[in-house]
This record gives sequence, C-alpha cells and structure tokens, in this order.
Amino acid sequence: MTEDEIRRQLEFYRDLGIKSVYRRQHQTTAAAAAPAPALSPEPAKPITESQEITVVPPLEPAHDNLLKILQDIGECKRCRLHEGRNRLVFGSGNEQAKLVFVGEGPGADEDEQGLPFVGRAGQLLTQMIEGTAHKEGIPLTRDQVYICNVVKCRPPENRTPQPDEMEICGQFLYRQLQAIRPKAICALGSTAAKALLATKDGVMRLRGKWHQWRDIPVMVTYHPSYLLRPYNQNAKKEAWDDLKKVLHFVYD
Repeated sequence: MTEDEIRRQLEFYRDLGIKSVYRRQHQTTAAAAAPAPALSPEPAKPITESQEITVVPPLEPAHDNLLKILQDIGECKRCRLHEGRNRLVFGSGNEQAKLVFVGEGPGADEDEQGLPFVGRAGQLLTQMIEGTAHKEGIPLTRDQVYICNVVKCRPPENRTPQPDEMEICGQFLYRQLQAIRPKAICALGSTAAKALLATKDGVMRLRGKWHQWRDIPVMVTYHPSYLLRPYNQNAKKEAWDDLKKVLHFVYD
C-alpha cells in the first residue's frame, strides 16, 4: 500500500473510534521446527500465534500548529490545481478561534490576494458574521473567527473541486481544524459539507441542524456566493437563522 492509502485507512478507522489494532505474530517452536526422531516420536507442538497490540499512530504530527501545516504544504504541486494558481490561499483569522468557517475554494480575488473570502462573497460573509452578532448582542468581529477552504488553490473558472483534489487538500484542512480545535464549525455550501461530513446530501437537507466532524459540532448553511444570486433571496433568512444558532451555541 502507498503512504496515502495507509493514511486513508487509518483515518477511516480512527473516525470509527478505533484506537488500536491487533497484529498477529507467527512463532514456530524449536520442537516443531526440529526433525522428529525415528522411534517413538513425540507429537510435534503446534505452531502458536501471539497477538501484539499496536496503537494506531496519530494522523497529525505531535504539537501541530498552523505555521507547521503551512510549511508542510510548501509550494504545493500535489494536484492539478497548482497549475493555474497565482497564490495559495491557506486561511486567515484567529488561530485560537472558537468558530471556524469552511468554504469551497478560492475565487479570482482570493487567488490574487492570497486570503480567503475577500471578494463579493467575502464581503457578504463579513456582514453576516458581524451583522448577526451585533443584532444578537454578541461582541464579535470577523477577525475573531478563522476562515479557510476545502482546497487551497483556485479551481479553473471557479469550477467545483474534483474528489481527488478535495482529498489531497483535505488532509491539510483536517490538520487546521485539529490544530485550532474550535467549539464549532460552520460549513459554507455543499462542497464544504461533503468534505467534512462525507455525505451526498445537499445543503437544503443538511442545514438548520447539528452534525459532527469527529467530535466537533458542524452547522451547514448556504455559501455566500449562492446568497448573492437574485433568485435566492429566500435562502438569506435561512442562512441568518443558521448563523444565529451557531453564534449562540459558541458564544453564549
């Protein structure tokens, strides 16, 4: 098995709650290995099996932090998305944030500046965070949360990331979330929801109720770019309702 295949297997078992695995060792006794005498042979002793407990190693390095993760990414060329990027978009905000927002991937503005959610969708996200917090009496600004994406490079023509691209970049997203250990995660749009929850359900079925990524609560809501479309006005109220639930859960 390749290193990536082993990592995926370990991640699968850990998400099931498995902390250790058993490894069988075959031991052949001297009596069984030696040739039997010609007269009155004693029955050979059977081959015995012993079991060793092997602790599943952590998928994240010990004492992981955002700087180390960024250094490990480096000038990433692990998938095809690097071919058209200007800048890698890692994430921004408070490294001890209680709330993390996860989007899909960088757009043109983000690719140019190297920061997530700085275009029109980002401006709406800022209004959603700060406006909702203000109305709910919660003292919160955008720089107090952490914002990142499933993939760190802009997909061509802002297309949806392919499964292999999400999987390759996902290992760094998971490390980011494990390093920050927020009280809750808000998944923005179906791509983020699928990456975190391993589901095929869309936002409309997932939103409004709590899910979990490992042991961290996850709320799914609409991506701000979806809310910018004029025919999606009804979704704005639902997104604000989702955000109110998240903010009160995290900051009350």
